Amino acid sequence: MEDFINMSGPLSMELSPSPSGLEEEFKTVFTRESLLFLHELISMFDEEVDQVLRLRVSRKAHLDLSGDLPNFLESTSHIRRDPAWRVLPTPPRLQRRHVDVGDLAPCDTQRFIKALLSPAQGIQVDFDDGNCPTYFNQIKGIHNVLKAVHNHFPNVPHISKAPVLMLRPRAWNMVEHNMMVEGKEAPGPLFDFGLLMFHCGKTLFENKSGPFFYLSKVESFMEARLWNKIFVWTQEKLGLPLGCIKATVLIENVLAAFEMEEILYELRDHSAGLNCGIWDYSASFVNKFGHRQNFLLPDRSKYVNMEKRFLRSYMDLLVQTCHRRGALATGGMAALLLPQDPLSDSHQRALASVTRLKLLEIEAGVDGFMVYDLGLIEPMQKLFQLHTEGDNQLHQLRDDVTVTPDDLLSMPSGGVTLYGLKYNIAVGVLFINAWLSGLGHFFYRGQVEDSATAEISRSQVWQWIRHQTRLEDDSRVVSRRLVTALTHEVLMELSVSFFRAKQRLNTAADIFLEVVLKRDFPEFITSYLNQDHTFLSSQDFRQVEALEADIPRHKL
Repeated sequence: MEDFINMSGPLSMELSPSPSGLEEEFKTVFTRESLLFLHELISMFDEEVDQVLRLRVSRKAHLDLSGDLPNFLESTSHIRRDPAWRVLPTPPRLQRRHVDVGDLAPCDTQRFIKALLSPAQGIQVDFDDGNCPTYFNQIKGIHNVLKAVHNHFPNVPHISKAPVLMLRPRAWNMVEHNMMVEGKEAPGPLFDFGLLMFHCGKTLFENKSGPFFYLSKVESFMEARLWNKIFVWTQEKLGLPLGCIKATVLIENVLAAFEMEEILYELRDHSAGLNCGIWDYSASFVNKFGHRQNFLLPDRSKYVNMEKRFLRSYMDLLVQTCHRRGALATGGMAALLLPQDPLSDSHQRALASVTRLKLLEIEAGVDGFMVYDLGLIEPMQKLFQLHTEGDNQLHQLRDDVTVTPDDLLSMPSGGVTLYGLKYNIAVGVLFINAWLSGLGHFFYRGQVEDSATAEISRSQVWQWIRHQTRLEDDSRVVSRRLVTALTHEVLMELSVSFFRAKQRLNTAADIFLEVVLKRDFPEFITSYLNQDHTFLSSQDFRQVEALEADIPRHKL
């Protein structure tokens, strides 16, 4: 670490020097003024970020010790019973957001530009699930957002005409190793949010195009309250009007599903609504209740989809809650990749599969959702035009829905297949391999995979070992020995594609086994990897080789 800035008096801040090849971007992002702003922001809220994380630990310990299950909170029932309150009206540029591009790591300049040129209504500019938070990637990504907002990309639409940027900083569990503030590593979300707001907030506001955010992995209304305080402080500090920041909260945790109204209420001046997605949410059941036999989650490849009662109820409740309060409800991301030949049977099958699943979300009342493949944007926009009227579905109040705690907590029936176990192992190993390569997502069997699919994959393997589940195929027990043997089998199958990087793939497999064999469940795979010596020590050389040919790439 080196002192980048000497602040007078008791202020203390340290910043790692620029990654190789990013010296100019580094100077643009880290000015004296932006660093002073970051120091003040982090110093102001650092202790409250720690409190949020301690509250999570305390809550989990209470659930474990008591055996209780979550329920709608009695202490906040007055908020749910009050029919009068609403979130502030949705800004014009957010009112029609049928299809966003999801999982777009902004350090991928080529894909970012293609998304800016696309007919999508929005872009999830992702510093979280689809991004690997190396120092190189964070600086490059933030700098690319600056270029987009300030119209420095040639031949790209003006920010007021381009797809609206939905900026997703890292979640509370992530830290920025390259910045120390008052002797502590900086919280990752404050690092990302602070730099994005400082450099882009005013310009986005002046162009009626933001600042708009996605907030990941929020677990309670207390965490929403903290984000609201951060928004209020930031707007005052930067001379922006109260309520100009808008945020969509991703309900990715089963505990948050019981506090959706309270989360909207805490952010009512700053809310752009709520979002539901399948895999992080499903993984949270293992995170919170995985050691309980009653919460054994069956094979996701065969038995888990949005039509199952626990997921369907969660989506229905989210839509009903949002629309009752005047907030937008958005669905998850279509991860399927379209085969290149539009006339091929495989292309038609993939399109039909996405259409069927997304039509379910539209019929549930969502106002929009995400796709990864840019080729899906127009077909999905047409789906909205065919099956809805107007900019959004806020008028769909879903009064037909009554969701109970039992609905939200009912596990689907089903077992474990050998195919599903091997699929989860492959996704877990390949995600870790991608991270060790500086990438936050990868392509496998016609889909994009990111930290959300890695979470559910490694969670299921851990849980199946923990409960000594038997395979449907041949009644073998899912054990340490079986998972280790299958991991080696998967490695042999994958090594054909990774002939130049077998050592890294072997390291990824070792880390995967380490994670799924832990006595206690590691809460987030991203936190685990972000603290791992192998990942930290490999950052210097990996900056340059991040887009090596050994990582399978899909057409942009």
